[in-house]
Amino acid sequence: MIRASLFDPIRIGSLPLRNRIVVAPMCQYTAEQGRMTDWHTIHLGNLALSGAGMLVVEASAVLPEGRISYGDVGLWDDATEAAMARVLDAVRRYSDIPVAIQLAHAGRKASCAKPWDGGAQLPPDHALGWQTVAPSAIPFAETDHPPVALDRGGMARIRDAFGEAARRAARLGYDAVQVHSAHGYLLHQFLSPLSNRREDDYGGSLENRMRFPLEVFDAVRGAFPAEKPVMLRVSGTDWMEGGWDVEQTAAYARALEARGCAAIDVSSGGLHARQQIPVGPGYQVPLARAVRQAVGMPVSAVGLITDFDQAEAIVGTGDADMVCLARTILYDPRWPWHAAAHLGARVKAADQFLRCQPRQFPNLFVAE
Repeated sequence: MIRASLFDPIRIGSLPLRNRIVVAPMCQYTAEQGRMTDWHTIHLGNLALSGAGMLVVEASAVLPEGRISYGDVGLWDDATEAAMARVLDAVRRYSDIPVAIQLAHAGRKASCAKPWDGGAQLPPDHALGWQTVAPSAIPFAETDHPPVALDRGGMARIRDAFGEAARRAARLGYDAVQVHSAHGYLLHQFLSPLSNRREDDYGGSLENRMRFPLEVFDAVRGAFPAEKPVMLRVSGTDWMEGGWDVEQTAAYARALEARGCAAIDVSSGGLHARQQIPVGPGYQVPLARAVRQAVGMPVSAVGLITDFDQAEAIVGTGDADMVCLARTILYDPRWPWHAAAHLGARVKAADQFLRCQPRQFPNLFVAE
């Protein structure tokens, strides 16, 4: 059997993963008042049987006004926690894949229609909309209703909500938490000088712009069990002159690692409506490589990783320690199986699936 780096085990803090493939968090816009539905049971149950090393549950808002859309999942009260518990119980009944949750607040990019309904922001006077908040009163798009600039009390409320959501995640038995600090959402809005024009201790210098995101990370780390990892997703660049860039990302990653961050997933963009992204296969991998050179914790690459040899090369050459798959694994929920067959590796499969092992790959499946 040929050794494939993609299928080497890895540890995120104390959490062991069977391989280096992570199912990225993907919003489904199918929650009801923040509560997961039967769709999430089907969706997450399917991905839990993919053979990946870890499954990350979609961005879950820590407050109702932190949702991207009215269809977003939340984890802010007993009702949202109970709905999530029902889904997780079903998933865990038939899979032992480590499951993490991404905790989020959309900031000025909240209060939007569902993507298949156009995705435009809904103003506060819309029946399904609400007033957004941000570090500064600067809208994402010129046509958006301006956000309200957060005062210290509002920031404290959001910070504490992240901590409370982490405590709920612990009660639900999640194996890890990921803090969403990417894609132009609230914590990214504080990081970027394009969206953060504050003149207090939370704006201006890099140290000041990192202050609130780091306070949120500390709140999550302090509320989640010490033996379990807390991770973070970041946009490595705004793809805009004068914006957040990879050098600042590296500094942010070092500060996070010093506070106990166990792993970082490097994406990009989402902060500015006029971003110019050079989209192509693996276009964000150089960002992950730069961050990996700056820290000792595991680093994930994400974005247009679709080919088996491409993923193997990313991990095998050390550009990143893991690859995160989103649209790729929606299109092919058995991508890890197919990658293992292609690379001559082995992959975990449920007992109910063992009979489908291809004759040409008699050693593909590992049943445990």
